[in-house]
Amino acid sequence: MVSTTAVKRALAALATRTDTARRPYVAVIDEADAARSDVRRAAGFVDAVGMDRLADAVDAAERAGDESAAERGRDALAAYRSFRRAADGRNEGADGGPDAGRDDRDHFRSGPGIPKPDSGQGPDR
Repeated sequence: MVSTTAVKRALAALATRTDTARRPYVAVIDEADAARSDVRRAAGFVDAVGMDRLADAVDAAERAGDESAAERGRDALAAYRSFRRAADGRNEGADGGPDAGRDDRDHFRSGPGIPKPDSGQGPDR
């Protein structure tokens, strides 16, 4: 297991190093995009780098005309905001999608049921 401190150091190095052809905003967006697939890595990214820095990286990509990186960054920002809403217990989509207004209590609904074969037991069991 990688420690949070090690993740912070690695991300800081990625974001500030100048010995690469990649711009710092691309490194931030690349890590944000890659971290979305693993909850622990995503939490480490948000803790080490933060949403503000990701938003700044998206702005930098837009200013540089790097639409591909900007789009990946916007997608990552939307995903992290969705993670945060879920962690806060809010399932509402930003667009008022199918989960808008729904809370966790109506996740399981009673339905018509599935008939069970006769087992010889009484109905009170």
